[in-house]
Amino acid sequence: MPEKPQKPATVPPNKINTLMELAGRKPATTKQQKTLDLGVDRQAEVDGLEMGILSDGTPFLTGRALASLCGLHHSVIQDLTADWEEAIPKARVSSIRAILSARGLSFDKPHETPRHRGKVISAYPDAVCLAVLEYYAFEAGGKNRDIAVKNFRALAGHALREFIFLHLGYDPNTNVPQVWRQFHDRVSLVYNAVPSGYFGIFKEISEMIVTLGQAGLHIDDKFVPDISVGSCWGKHWVASIYDLHYGQRIKFDHNYPDYFPQALSNPQEVWCYPEAALGEFRRWFRENYIGDGKFEAYLLNKVHDKSLPDTFAKRAIAAYTPEGSV
Repeated sequence: MPEKPQKPATVPPNKINTLMELAGRKPATTKQQKTLDLGVDRQAEVDGLEMGILSDGTPFLTGRALASLCGLHHSVIQDLTADWEEAIPKARVSSIRAILSARGLSFDKPHETPRHRGKVISAYPDAVCLAVLEYYAFEAGGKNRDIAVKNFRALAGHALREFIFLHLGYDPNTNVPQVWRQFHDRVSLVYNAVPSGYFGIFKEISEMIVTLGQAGLHIDDKFVPDISVGSCWGKHWVASIYDLHYGQRIKFDHNYPDYFPQALSNPQEVWCYPEAALGEFRRWFRENYIGDGKFEAYLLNKVHDKSLPDTFAKRAIAAYTPEGSV
């Protein structure tokens, strides 16, 4: 049967709503709603259904998957989305909102529209999916109503949420948010790798990395500040003949996560330094690397070679200054 022409869905501007309550989290404040930009943590197709998890931990189905569960053509879900914010809502929208309200939930719009791998995705939170499914199972007519009834009975309660979590290998109690995962994975690989009595650069600058992450600037394979810090500190160490003052520096095996391009040369031999020099390193990092502009020069060089956008560099410089978090 040929598909009906798709009608463009009119969706109001993005604003995070109370779906976060479903993930066991507090609703976002007005300020958080304006600043939080939801992404897709993971997505896959399971049994012909496109599903995924948003970066705030909310499981979702795409519009086509929701339509399939309800025994509907996907254009019906598109029309439902377009009707959601009409001044005088249609009967089905009012009914679905009433179902959500009975569960203590309210949505300004039925789906989020994050970008994933260059495409905009219509992500319907599991709570909305269940409300829509319940409506088409027990309130709406239609020849395929039995499909909706069967699927609602199978997925009611937390079953849909657990189904998505299970098939995408996601544990909401232990999973690290996507934006912090690369830092988390690097910390895990460096943990206990440095020999006793020595310190490593990555661990010592983790405070800076966390500070930048809290400002929305997260490390990835293109932003690896410990390489820059290690190079500058190594030159300072040699020039200052610190081997005579603090003892010999040595090398240890350092590994990057396997999804980093740098992992191709794992394990890498990286310098670590006697703990006796830790105070001097912290002074140098504060006064010379940050204070004298080496960090700024590193960022601007990354902008020049197009590894980082100019806006990232400006925000990072503003977020981390000698008078700030150091």
